[in-house]
Amino acid sequence: MELEIRHLRMICTIAETGSLTRAAASLRLSQPGLSAQLRRIEAVLGGPLFERGRTGAVPTAFGEAVLTRARAVLPTVDELLSASALAARSSGPVPRLRLGSVNAPLIGGLIDALRAHLPEARIVSRAQGSSVPLIEDVSAGRLEAVVVGDCPGYELAARPGVVLRPVVTEPVFVALPAGHRLAGRAEVGLDELADEDWVSPRPDDDRVREYWSTTFHATGHRMRTVHEAEGRLLMELVRSGCAVSLCQATFEELPGIAVRPITGDPLWYRHLIAWHQEGPLAALETALVEHVRAAHRVAAGRSPVYQRWLRASAGQPGAAATR
Repeated sequence: MELEIRHLRMICTIAETGSLTRAAASLRLSQPGLSAQLRRIEAVLGGPLFERGRTGAVPTAFGEAVLTRARAVLPTVDELLSASALAARSSGPVPRLRLGSVNAPLIGGLIDALRAHLPEARIVSRAQGSSVPLIEDVSAGRLEAVVVGDCPGYELAARPGVVLRPVVTEPVFVALPAGHRLAGRAEVGLDELADEDWVSPRPDDDRVREYWSTTFHATGHRMRTVHEAEGRLLMELVRSGCAVSLCQATFEELPGIAVRPITGDPLWYRHLIAWHQEGPLAALETALVEHVRAAHRVAAGRSPVYQRWLRASAGQPGAAATR
């Protein structure tokens, strides 16, 4: 993990509120999620920032040194971000639209929608591992629209001024090495995966991995993550037979990898798009949602596994839906 501006804000909020519970409420995060994030920040910085006790969280001497510098930096950063956001909105006759996306097959649909309705716009985009900072960037005016996602019980909290619109909710599948003992099955039970080594993305603010682990725990098993990776490296670890992983239903099978539904569909993922209610895209709400839903249908059509699941699940409660 690299230290980011949002991490400095977290540290300052904890110090200002004197409690991880109150800080989590202020930041619209869960208390366990904030605690885990603080531990990662402390690991990056090299020492404990707070002493936690019954009376709350009190900065350590090292924490005071970090807070002094964070409080000096943040006002300048906020001024810079506000000025750059204003400049981006008013820097000439050609509008500049800044987009963000988590790992999902929907950003192309969003870009197509914007090109159709704002052909003169210059569109730029960037990827982000977690949905939470993308929502924060929309709220602060640093991005015009984003593709994000969440899980049942771990829904994203909207930030001030941010409009969140669901696109589709779909099941989570499992990615196995092609030679795995379960790869020949039409679907795989979660309990059959209990003894496997897993490769998972590192824990982050959106709590997706926490949702996975909690679902496993409810079955009486533990998700034993031995590798932390994302993207191509994650899939290479699966392909090589080092581990199994969870994946989006739209993930296309690659040589050496088998994607299978999980019996009973115990895990779900919801795709959303977000924009600022006072931003330049607010008037395009219906068009944006429909274009992105169309992009999801195209992605689903490229996956024979997902198509079989959709046919088998048609009309059943919980089947993938726009909601």
